[in-house]
Amino acid sequence: MEQIEVATPGGTATGPSGEANIALDGEPGMIATARRFTADFLARFRDGPGPPLSSRLSGVAELVVSELVTNSCKYAPGPCLLELKLDDSVLEVTVWDSDSTLPLAYAAEPGRIGQHGMEIVLALCEGYDVQREPVGKRIRVRISVNDSQRDDSAECR
Repeated sequence: MEQIEVATPGGTATGPSGEANIALDGEPGMIATARRFTADFLARFRDGPGPPLSSRLSGVAELVVSELVTNSCKYAPGPCLLELKLDDSVLEVTVWDSDSTLPLAYAAEPGRIGQHGMEIVLALCEGYDVQREPVGKRIRVRISVNDSQRDDSAECR
Protein backbone atom coordinates (compact mmCIF):
# COMPACT_ATOMS: atom_id res chain seq x y z
CA MET A 1 0.00 0.00 0.00
CA GLU A 2 1.04 3.54 -0.66
CA GLN A 3 2.39 5.42 2.34
CA ILE A 4 0.95 8.84 3.00
CA GLU A 5 2.58 11.62 4.91
CA VAL A 6 0.62 14.40 6.53
CA ALA A 7 2.61 17.32 7.88
CA THR A 8 1.60 18.68 11.24
CA PRO A 9 3.12 21.29 13.55
CA GLY A 10 4.13 18.48 15.92
CA GLY A 11 5.75 16.30 13.28
CA THR A 12 4.60 13.87 10.63
CA ALA A 13 2.13 11.03 10.65
CA THR A 14 2.51 8.20 8.17
CA GLY A 15 0.44 5.17 7.43
CA PRO A 16 -0.91 3.05 4.62
CA SER A 17 -3.14 4.69 2.05
CA GLY A 18 -6.43 5.58 3.70
CA GLU A 19 -5.08 5.71 7.24
CA ALA A 20 -3.25 8.29 9.32
CA ASN A 21 -2.79 8.96 13.01
CA ILE A 22 -1.26 11.57 15.23
CA ALA A 23 -0.38 11.79 18.92
CA LEU A 24 -1.52 15.08 20.41
CA ASP A 25 0.39 16.31 23.43
CA GLY A 26 -2.35 18.01 25.43
CA GLU A 27 -0.84 21.45 24.90
CA PRO A 28 -2.81 24.53 23.84
CA GLY A 29 -3.48 24.40 20.13
CA MET A 30 -4.01 20.65 19.92
CA ILE A 31 -7.63 21.09 18.80
CA ALA A 32 -6.54 23.28 15.89
CA THR A 33 -3.77 20.80 15.10
CA ALA A 34 -6.30 17.94 15.01
CA ARG A 35 -8.60 19.89 12.67
CA ARG A 36 -5.70 20.77 10.35
CA PHE A 37 -4.50 17.16 10.38
CA THR A 38 -8.00 16.00 9.37
CA ALA A 39 -8.31 18.58 6.59
CA ASP A 40 -4.85 17.69 5.23
CA PHE A 41 -5.64 13.97 5.36
CA LEU A 42 -8.89 14.36 3.40
CA ALA A 43 -7.34 16.79 0.91
CA ARG A 44 -5.00 14.01 -0.21
CA PHE A 45 -8.01 11.97 -1.35
CA ARG A 46 -10.30 14.70 -2.66
CA ASP A 47 -9.25 14.38 -6.29
CA GLY A 48 -7.72 10.91 -6.18
CA PRO A 49 -9.08 7.53 -7.17
CA GLY A 50 -12.21 6.30 -5.47
CA PRO A 51 -15.38 8.21 -4.79
CA PRO A 52 -15.11 11.99 -4.98
CA LEU A 53 -14.87 13.61 -1.57
CA SER A 54 -16.82 16.78 -1.01
CA SER A 55 -15.74 19.80 0.96
CA ARG A 56 -18.82 19.06 3.09
CA LEU A 57 -17.20 15.80 4.26
CA SER A 58 -14.12 17.75 5.29
CA GLY A 59 -16.22 20.27 7.20
CA VAL A 60 -18.22 17.57 8.98
CA ALA A 61 -15.07 15.59 9.79
CA GLU A 62 -13.26 18.66 11.13
CA LEU A 63 -16.24 19.53 13.35
CA VAL A 64 -16.51 15.96 14.70
CA VAL A 65 -12.75 15.80 15.35
CA SER A 66 -12.88 19.21 17.01
CA GLU A 67 -15.68 18.13 19.37
CA LEU A 68 -14.02 14.80 20.28
CA VAL A 69 -10.58 16.32 20.85
CA THR A 70 -12.12 19.20 22.81
CA ASN A 71 -13.75 16.65 25.12
CA SER A 72 -10.41 14.89 25.54
CA CYS A 73 -8.69 18.18 26.29
CA LYS A 74 -11.39 19.24 28.74
CA TYR A 75 -12.02 15.97 30.61
CA ALA A 76 -8.76 14.03 30.21
CA PRO A 77 -5.95 16.59 30.31
CA GLY A 78 -2.84 15.17 28.75
CA PRO A 79 -2.07 13.35 25.55
CA CYS A 80 -4.62 11.85 23.18
CA LEU A 81 -4.41 9.94 19.93
CA LEU A 82 -6.36 10.67 16.75
CA GLU A 83 -6.70 8.04 14.05
CA LEU A 84 -8.41 8.49 10.67
CA LYS A 85 -9.35 5.67 8.30
CA LEU A 86 -11.02 6.23 4.94
CA ASP A 87 -12.54 3.67 2.63
CA ASP A 88 -15.02 3.94 -0.23
CA SER A 89 -18.03 4.53 2.00
CA VAL A 90 -16.93 5.59 5.49
CA LEU A 91 -14.51 7.86 7.26
CA GLU A 92 -13.73 6.36 10.66
CA VAL A 93 -12.50 8.77 13.34
CA THR A 94 -11.04 7.33 16.54
CA VAL A 95 -9.88 9.32 19.55
CA TRP A 96 -8.16 7.74 22.53
CA ASP A 97 -7.61 9.59 25.80
CA SER A 98 -6.49 8.66 29.31
CA ASP A 99 -9.81 9.13 31.14
CA SER A 100 -11.98 6.00 31.41
CA THR A 101 -15.16 8.00 32.12
CA LEU A 102 -17.62 7.41 29.29
CA PRO A 103 -18.97 10.51 27.53
CA LEU A 104 -22.61 11.48 27.96
CA ALA A 105 -24.93 12.79 25.30
CA TYR A 106 -27.62 14.91 26.90
CA ALA A 107 -31.11 15.37 25.50
CA ALA A 108 -31.43 18.45 23.34
CA GLU A 109 -32.06 21.53 25.42
CA PRO A 110 -31.78 24.81 23.51
CA GLY A 111 -31.38 26.89 26.68
CA ARG A 112 -28.39 24.91 27.96
CA ILE A 113 -25.05 26.62 27.52
CA GLY A 114 -22.32 24.16 26.62
CA GLN A 115 -22.22 20.37 26.77
CA HIS A 116 -23.67 19.97 23.26
CA GLY A 117 -20.55 18.29 21.82
CA MET A 118 -21.78 14.71 21.85
CA GLU A 119 -25.19 15.83 20.52
CA ILE A 120 -23.39 17.35 17.55
CA VAL A 121 -21.21 14.28 17.01
CA LEU A 122 -24.16 11.87 17.17
CA ALA A 123 -26.20 14.03 14.77
CA LEU A 124 -23.42 14.02 12.17
CA CYS A 125 -22.28 10.39 12.36
CA GLU A 126 -23.85 7.18 11.17
CA GLY A 127 -22.23 5.09 13.88
CA TYR A 128 -20.65 5.55 17.28
CA ASP A 129 -19.07 3.32 19.87
CA VAL A 130 -16.90 3.77 22.91
CA GLN A 131 -14.66 1.21 24.52
CA ARG A 132 -12.85 1.34 27.83
CA GLU A 133 -9.18 0.47 27.50
CA PRO A 134 -6.72 -0.69 30.20
CA VAL A 135 -5.87 3.01 30.37
CA GLY A 136 -8.56 5.44 29.28
CA LYS A 137 -11.11 4.99 26.53
CA ARG A 138 -11.38 4.88 22.76
CA ILE A 139 -14.24 6.64 20.97
CA ARG A 140 -14.89 5.60 17.37
CA VAL A 141 -17.34 7.31 15.04
CA ARG A 142 -18.21 6.62 11.43
CA ILE A 143 -19.08 9.37 8.97
CA SER A 144 -20.70 8.32 5.70
CA VAL A 145 -18.75 9.45 2.66
CA ASN A 146 -21.83 9.03 0.47
CA ASP A 147 -24.05 11.30 2.60
CA SER A 148 -21.38 13.96 2.28
CA GLN A 149 -21.28 13.85 -1.52
CA ARG A 150 -24.24 16.18 -1.88
CA ASP A 151 -23.77 19.19 -4.09
CA ASP A 152 -21.51 21.52 -2.09
CA SER A 153 -23.11 24.56 -3.71
CA ALA A 154 -26.67 23.71 -2.62
CA GLU A 155 -28.20 26.53 -0.62
CA CYS A 156 -29.73 26.05 2.81
CA ARG A 157 -33.43 26.86 2.93
